[in-house]
Formats: sequence, structure tokens, C-alpha cells
Amino acid sequence: MIALGGKTLDLAAFEQIILQEKDVNISSAAAKDVSRSFEFLTKFSKDKLIYGINTGFGPMAQYRIEDSDREKLQYNLIRSHSSGMGALLSPQHSRAMLLARMHTLLLGYSGIHPDTVELMKNLLNNKAYPCVYAHGGVGASGDLVQLAHLALGLIGEGNFWFEGKVVPAKEVFKKLKLQPMKIHIREGLAILNGTSAMTGIGGVNVIMAHRLVVWSMLLSLGVNEMMEAYDDHFSAELNQVKRHKGQNLVAEWMRILGDDSKLLRKRHEHLYDRKITETVIEDKVQEYYSIRCVPQILGPIMDTVYNTESVIVDELNSVNDNPVVDTKAKNIFHGGNFHGDYIALEMDKLKIAITKLSMLSERQLNFILNSNLNQKLPPFANAGKLGLNFGIQGMQYPATSTVAENQTLSNPMYVHSIPNNNDNQDIVSMGCNAAMMCNRVIENTYEVLAVEAVALMQAIDIRGISSKMAPATKWMYKGIRELFPFFKEDFAASSNLQAVKAWLMETDIVDHFKKKI
Repeated sequence: MIALGGKTLDLAAFEQIILQEKDVNISSAAAKDVSRSFEFLTKFSKDKLIYGINTGFGPMAQYRIEDSDREKLQYNLIRSHSSGMGALLSPQHSRAMLLARMHTLLLGYSGIHPDTVELMKNLLNNKAYPCVYAHGGVGASGDLVQLAHLALGLIGEGNFWFEGKVVPAKEVFKKLKLQPMKIHIREGLAILNGTSAMTGIGGVNVIMAHRLVVWSMLLSLGVNEMMEAYDDHFSAELNQVKRHKGQNLVAEWMRILGDDSKLLRKRHEHLYDRKITETVIEDKVQEYYSIRCVPQILGPIMDTVYNTESVIVDELNSVNDNPVVDTKAKNIFHGGNFHGDYIALEMDKLKIAITKLSMLSERQLNFILNSNLNQKLPPFANAGKLGLNFGIQGMQYPATSTVAENQTLSNPMYVHSIPNNNDNQDIVSMGCNAAMMCNRVIENTYEVLAVEAVALMQAIDIRGISSKMAPATKWMYKGIRELFPFFKEDFAASSNLQAVKAWLMETDIVDHFKKKI
């Protein structure tokens, strides 16, 4: 059980709650903050004109709402904005969104009734998540449409993800013996105004991106081993004279992961400690860039992932609705904390970085399959009869086409503001779109790495060198070989490739090597 409120929600706790589905509770300090905020707003709002309590919304704020219609105003807001389209967010993304919104409300600046966060906690712990559509939000007053569907579920309407299927909200509340959220003052607006959809999805993106970087390092190391390359291109001496943290971290990880490899060669043993008399050196003095420049390529990608993590954690722990109910200042402040530019920009940066990672993987795959480049393997790592069998040839196509898709998806959303809402929202972030596109790029990249992994294992077996691999790469070799055995005869590989992709995505490789690193 993880306590929420009273302390920062970091990415490690976020991962435990979302990916490992750990239960949560509400700290006593956070519960008091929520109650204090609600009580203050109840008293402060009497006989005052306050946006979203006794006014319309957005460009309709000039219209005062009668006290008798206050409750209906909130319900109308929720229902009118539950207009999403496209596919449903996955249960995992809906869970992340629910957690992100709940944690923001627990900061005690939203004036909502304590029963609201209590209900959100119970739904989270019972793995029941309102169904939310991917298309709809522009990320300016926050993720209005996505969060409206979250609120729709909370008031007992719409559908839920529950027990692996889509179920009407009424059935979920009945089965769980819970009561839908009741409107007190501004529960509708407090849930709709915010960045919790883009932030929740963004948090999942960062976790999966961290894993991709480590997988890419491990696969890159395996390609170096397969080629029996020199190890000085990830040496401390070479990399420390370049003053970039990510590059030096990648080089350090590769040195540690490659420890005890019997395949990586020392340059001085082969080129410095003996006299070279050949006019033409058959063995390569330097490898191709996709093998030799891994720290320089993955370094900025790693830096980007860490920076994105910092921004996501800051947003998870920020008050991002409007207006802000400040019990300490005894005032209500109107502004734009719901604007999603921070997340939108980071999601664009992250997807560009991960697209580059997929490009590195594709180039390494091409190197393995092109016998003219590697000069150690048959064409397409084909262990069968050349001409009759095809090896990895057919599997290269989905990797190539998927990288091309990533490159197109990497066009930024951040600069595609389109005014709407009668020009009230005259500059918007498109943050949820950016987060969803980043998610697609990340999942695509796992497909590319799956193909590279299969090709690399085939190459290692063709060369008969698996026993000489480093313990880290040998662990990867065994894991993949359980899902995709060595083959000579052609077969339909889609299901095996999907299994490798799932293994890469579901294995917490960062945690697996944490103690070693």
C-alpha cells in the first residue's frame, strides 16, 4: 500500500502503482488539506462571483448562474464535454490518468469534497477505470474532454474498464458497493481543468523509454560481441573527454554490462603490441558508426529521458486546475495552470529521441543482415540453404516500415496550436495528442528492437559464440531464445516476434540490472 499526499509522488512510486498495480491510501495530512480547502471554499464563495461556481465557463463566463443552478452547472459541464472520439485509452493509461488527477486534488488547492478523492482511491484499488477516448483534448484548459470522461465515470455514467472488459458504470458501482460522486461546489470543474491525461500517459512513456535505452545498450553490446569488436569506443578514457552526462553514463553501463565478455577485444593486443606488416588490413580497424558511436548516439537520448522524467514528476506534483483555492492566502487565484505546454514539449522531445533510438536499431539490424557489411555472416543471417531459404529477410520489412512511421510521427505537436472555444483558447498545447503520439512511437520502437534481437541471436548462433558472451548479454540471449528458437527452415514468425516484443516491454530491465549498475 502506497500512501498518497504529504510527499512527492516520484516515478518509482508511480511505476509501482500503474505497472505493478499496487494499492494506495490517502495520508492523514492530505485528507486534512482536502477538507480544509473544501471548508474554506464553502465559506468564501458565499455572496461572491467566482468563476466556475456561479458563472458560465470559458467565453460564457460573463453569464451569472443562479444559486439554484449551481449543481446542474457542474453536471452540464461534465456531460457536455464527454464528447471524445477515436479509440479508448488503454486500461493502463486510464489508471495513470486517474492517479494523476487524484494526486493533484490531494494537494488541497481545488476545493473539492473529501468524498471525491476517497471514491477515486477506491476505484483505483478495485482496478475500475472510467473509459476515456483518445481524441478530444487540445491541452489548453487541460485535457478537458479526456477528463470529462473521467468525471462522467465518477458520477456513475458512461462505461468503465473493469475485469478486462468494458462495463456500464452503473454495474461497476453496484458490484463494488460504491456511491457515485456527488456535486457539492465545483467538483466538475476541478476534475476537468488539468493536465492529468497527458501527464499520466507521459509518466508511462518515460518508464517505457527508460527501458528502451537499456535494451538498446544491451543489444548494441551484443552486436559488438558478435563482431568481436574493439572495446575502446566505450572506454572511460575516450568518453570522459566529452563532457556530456548521458554519453558517459551509456559508456559506463556498456562497460559494466560487457564485463567478463570473451568476445570484446583489446586494441593494444591486436594492433599496438605487435608489428603490422600487411599492406591491406582485412580486419576492420574501426567499426561502422552504428556500432562504434553508441555512447554518442544513446547519450543525448538518455539525457532527454531523464529531463522528461523531471518535468513529468514536477507536473504530477503540481496544482494544475483553475482557479486555485489558496487556504493560506485566504484567496482564490485565476490563471492558467491547466495549460499543458510543459508536457507537450517534453513529449515531442522524447518521441524524437526514441525515433532516433529506433533508427540506431534499424541500422544495426541492417548491418547484421548485410553480409557485405559484416563479412562474418551469410546474407540475412540465413542458417538454411541460400536461395531456397530466406532467414531474417522477411522480418526486416516491418522494422524498416515502422522506423519510417516513427520518423513521420516525430513531427512536433507543440507547434500545432489551433485556436478554438470562440478564440478564448487562442493558443493551445495539444499535450494529450503529443503524449499519445509519443506512446505510439515508443511501442513501435519495441517492435523494431524485437526484430533486431531475433536477428542478433540468429547471428550469434550461426557464429557459435553464445558461450563467450558477457553474463548480461547471455541472459538476454537465453530469454529471447525461449521465445524464438534458432531456425533454418522458414516459418511464419509474427507470433514469435510479438512474444519477443511483449517480453521486452514487460521485463523491467532497469530494475534487473540496477544492483549490477
